[in-house]
Amino acid sequence: MIKVGTCGFTNKHFKYFDVLEVQQTFYDVVSETTLSRWRKMAEENRVELTLKALQVITHEYNTTTYKRMKKFQGNKENFGSFKETKEVEEATEVTLKEAKELNAKIIVFQSPASFKPSEENVKRLIDYFSTLKKGFIYAWEPRGSWYDNESILKEVLEKTGVIHVVDPFRHNSLTQMKYYRLHGIGKGEVNYSYKFTDEDLQKLKDMVKGSSPTTIYVLFNNIYSFDDALRFKKMLG
Repeated sequence: MIKVGTCGFTNKHFKYFDVLEVQQTFYDVVSETTLSRWRKMAEENRVELTLKALQVITHEYNTTTYKRMKKFQGNKENFGSFKETKEVEEATEVTLKEAKELNAKIIVFQSPASFKPSEENVKRLIDYFSTLKKGFIYAWEPRGSWYDNESILKEVLEKTGVIHVVDPFRHNSLTQMKYYRLHGIGKGEVNYSYKFTDEDLQKLKDMVKGSSPTTIYVLFNNIYSFDDALRFKKMLG
């Protein structure tokens, strides 16, 4: 089965897609009222929800992504990089609670390029994921130099059992279950302003059709995500 959707959404998205990734949970704590409303809309439209873990777990404090954070409080020096701190522990509990309220089974952790494949960070990842509650599927999207050290990346994936989240136009998935996040084609790791061509989508179709028979998640994360995802879903038939 191939599930197509977008990273981020508006109300209209529930009418068109199979899966939607909640982005607001990355930036800050989301109210129970909002989570309940999204869950109800998802159930009514038979849409699967996944969510992105709170940035306090993965990203050290910065003035870009953290400017949207108003509710979560803590010592900023203890944020990010899967550290063993009270703040990361609290952020994890928030994320798990939100996943339960959304009835989401997949939680996506996206680490920035600044989180490098050092010995310390490998240990942090293995320690962190080994302590998480069972009952969810944990997925990790590494960025940066992890792909220069594929043996280390494979070691982490094997020891943690997490799903490898990847943009298939940039890297190959290293786990049996596929969770694709498409950030646009071009220089760098993301090109959000890119609009996928019909030829691009045909290549993507060939990729997913040739993959294992397990469920494959294909989520567009670009400015034109709604249109591109809808075109791709129609292409799949």
